[in-house]
Amino acid sequence: MRKKLLAALLLSASTIITPALAADLRIGLQEDPDVLDPDQSRTFVGRIVYASLCDKLVDITPDLELIPQLATGWSWSDDGLTLTMDLREGATFHDGTPFDAEAVKANIDRSQNMPESRRKSEVKSIESVSVTGPLQVQFKLKNPDATLLAQFADRSGMMLSPTATAAVGTDFGAAPVCSGPFKFVERIQQDRIVLEKFAEYWNADAIHFDKVTFLPIPDTTVRLANVRSGDLDMLERLAATDAASVKADANLQYEEAVSLGYQGITVNVNNGPKGDNPFGNDAKIRQAFSLSLDRDAINQVVFEGAFAPGNQPFPPTSPWYDKDYPIEARDVEKAKALLKEAGYDSLDVEVQVANNPVQTQMMQVVQSMAAEAGFNVKLKSMEFASLLADQSAGEYQASQVGWSGRVDPDGNIHQFMTCKGGINDSKVCIPEVDKLLDEARVSTDNAVRKAKYDEARAILIKELPIIYLYHPTWIWTLSSKLEGFTPYPDGMIRLENVKLK
Repeated sequence: MRKKLLAALLLSASTIITPALAADLRIGLQEDPDVLDPDQSRTFVGRIVYASLCDKLVDITPDLELIPQLATGWSWSDDGLTLTMDLREGATFHDGTPFDAEAVKANIDRSQNMPESRRKSEVKSIESVSVTGPLQVQFKLKNPDATLLAQFADRSGMMLSPTATAAVGTDFGAAPVCSGPFKFVERIQQDRIVLEKFAEYWNADAIHFDKVTFLPIPDTTVRLANVRSGDLDMLERLAATDAASVKADANLQYEEAVSLGYQGITVNVNNGPKGDNPFGNDAKIRQAFSLSLDRDAINQVVFEGAFAPGNQPFPPTSPWYDKDYPIEARDVEKAKALLKEAGYDSLDVEVQVANNPVQTQMMQVVQSMAAEAGFNVKLKSMEFASLLADQSAGEYQASQVGWSGRVDPDGNIHQFMTCKGGINDSKVCIPEVDKLLDEARVSTDNAVRKAKYDEARAILIKELPIIYLYHPTWIWTLSSKLEGFTPYPDGMIRLENVKLK
């Protein structure tokens, strides 16, 4: 009897203690990421997962300064054509492959030469990579590239195990092997992505969770309800309409940071047969559509004034914003006149939109405004990864999609607007724009770069392959039981020093 009682007490104690020992974190995502391969992927939520899974050569501070991560230091030659990087000693990939100069060389080769790579335009300035020591690598450039370090602070700088990429090729995303604080465990599409702590991580002492689970929940109301109930510990992209209620809830924390990116409508200009339509073929019609929209009203109605109206890839507060082209006031009569000049009293336009309530509501407001100028907008609601797949394949007429933004201005424009840009889904191709944006990459003089971007914008603001709408503010909600979270303008969730109280 005594033994049974003791066993029961021990069982009871273990039942109570075990949850307290399990340091698991559950994060709600607005969408399900696309393929988990930094060379192939393009979703914002995928980058959130990578922040825990894949270390980069360099990282950023909340003030957007570049700092070491897998590279511990770097220097440029006087002519700007050689970048030498010293690499972190003791870092390793999740499969045990050492992180070293050979691994860096293999990663750059994959980004440049794998046919499916979306990083080609980001690293095209690199002519060769030399291993100058076990933990030193040297990049020889075709021309000076002011953007390269900033590229290395994102997917172009994420290091993948060369052992794994050699073994599985383009199937890497099914079971990614990187060198970040957490390693891949499993993924169930539209349900969850599970990572577990990597014991050999070079900065393991700063990591306080045994497991991180990312759960895609497109409905913002459901996502918030899950945080309130304790089924989630945090969420990314709280709806602006819920900000006041979260701030008033003692059980929740509210964090925000101004975004580097934008939201807009990408138009299929020349991406296959579906681009061959009046909306894709005639810039005058796209100008009319843009004039039919009241961006200030969209911000107030949908986002309660929390975001910034926009008409360029850079927000109006950015030093790269072209003040010669401010946001135009809504002008329905002028929009009707432009549509009439193009030969139409009314026009049908299909716009695909992600199946979450915020983007749907925003596009319903756009739909209503555009109707007053003669546009019959049909909304096609889609799961986000499917939306992007159709967009890449040219299976769309127009697509409401955004970009999370990059530290260097090049990251918000070059790969979208150059003829062979890695994310140029509109397939716009204007040689003069290519020339200007390539020249902006070469100079290290910001005044020269600004002039080049302004010249390119003077062309693009008339062509409108992307109709920009607004610039978001990233908003996170966390359980009050968490501490140590730092908001970043890139919208990423960095888990170093985040812990349960």
